[in-house]
Amino acid sequence: MSIASPPVPAEPPVAPVASTPSPRLGLALVLLTGAQLMIVLDATVVNIALPSVQAELKFTPENLSWVVTIYAIAFGGLLLLGGRLGDVLGRRKVFVYGVLLFSLASLLGGIAQAEWQLLAARALQGVGAAAAAPTALALVTTTFPAGPARNKAFAVFAAMSGAGAAVGLILGGALTEVSWRWTMFINVPIGLLIAFGAVRVLTESPRQHGRFDLPGAFTATLGLVSLVYGLTQKGQQGSTWTEFGVLAPIALGVVLLAAFLLIESRAHQPLLPVRIVADRTRGVSFVVMLMVGASMFAMFFFLALYIQQVLGFTPLESGLAFLPFSVGIILGAQIASKLVARMDPRWISGIGALIGAGAMLGFAQLDYDSTYVGDLLPWIVGMAFGLGLVFIPLTLTAVSRVEASDSGVASAVLNTVQQVGGALGLAILGTVAANAAGEKAAELSAGAASPPPAASSEVLEAAQEQFAHIVQTYGFTQAFIVAAVMLAVGGVITLVGLDIRHEDLATDGADSAPVVV
Repeated sequence: MSIASPPVPAEPPVAPVASTPSPRLGLALVLLTGAQLMIVLDATVVNIALPSVQAELKFTPENLSWVVTIYAIAFGGLLLLGGRLGDVLGRRKVFVYGVLLFSLASLLGGIAQAEWQLLAARALQGVGAAAAAPTALALVTTTFPAGPARNKAFAVFAAMSGAGAAVGLILGGALTEVSWRWTMFINVPIGLLIAFGAVRVLTESPRQHGRFDLPGAFTATLGLVSLVYGLTQKGQQGSTWTEFGVLAPIALGVVLLAAFLLIESRAHQPLLPVRIVADRTRGVSFVVMLMVGASMFAMFFFLALYIQQVLGFTPLESGLAFLPFSVGIILGAQIASKLVARMDPRWISGIGALIGAGAMLGFAQLDYDSTYVGDLLPWIVGMAFGLGLVFIPLTLTAVSRVEASDSGVASAVLNTVQQVGGALGLAILGTVAANAAGEKAAELSAGAASPPPAASSEVLEAAQEQFAHIVQTYGFTQAFIVAAVMLAVGGVITLVGLDIRHEDLATDGADSAPVVV
């Protein structure tokens, strides 16, 4: 059952009034992209801190990955509702409250004393992010006029979205050297400054009459949780697909997601209107962004573990190892923002995805004795540049030809597919890595010769460490191969299916005036 917003007198739609963009647009963009950076980087900022979190809060190996996954699920599962809340209640209001809730959850996570407390705080962070992220992108869409101004704004916004994960790893490494708790605390002052500035700089959007589709939000979120839980169980426990602990949650997740689609097809005001995804351009954009999110989340997760546990980098060194990623993605985004005015977006994003697939295959060549500079760095830069080319055009095409009243929902879908893709990708590729590592361990154990009776403890320990590194690296490389296939398929889908012209993007929404800030 849906809960209606307070009734207001019916009145005819008011035509937008043309206005001159405010000179405070730059400050508005700083606030909106700052919030996006904070939200996105929080998906990865704890990756490097996980060993410290596990040691202090006594996490079991099975539950440790949920520190990352539960945030992505809460974030992605509630994004559609967050976008709808912004449309109905006012985007600035929902944006501010979302940022404040995110900041409070970060404080609670920083002071957590038990496993359940941190997981609850991470879930609450996801709820706050689900309110703030779609309204931030919707405010960018309606604030900046179509053409060069909006393209430049999206270039900054998309660069923050893409680079946020890498920045999170860098920041996480630096903060973990002090305490893992600072990966939580750092959000509090930033969030408060953003909320304070938003109230004074951003102008509230007109409220729409509508209802909140709570059944849709409920089935979508629980369906994702159940599906990801089942996939994670398969990878962590080495179970077969037919075992009840794996099959039951996956089946329940599929049923709940099917129920979500049924609810949306019949709801008077659905969270996911069919008109949003029925458009070919947006549908292709969403599908490809799902694949990109799946590949990117898994890449960061596995590389963070590889760099620390196999190459032996400290947390700070591990964070700095990802610095070239930020540089590469910003470079790619800037080039894409210039090309998008001259070249159809399918060529930019399609080629970018194929470049990313090639870099992922480069990661698949890593070995336990590889070096950072010679074997890892070139592919980090290549991956970053490719993703920079992908994000700008897909961000523009995902919200193209959308009515102003639907901009919040369309923005939420874009963020949703990124986060859902990340959660599903980590679960699926984690299963691939775990199964491959198990097979490799069995193969090496079967062919290994017994150590000499006189072998010292140091020799035995070195042999065991090398064995673990070989097994772990092999699992990662098999996951990278699957991720490369995902990106390659995404690139082909983009080249074949994305048919919007760059001229259409330049004039999209030109008949509607931007919201003045």
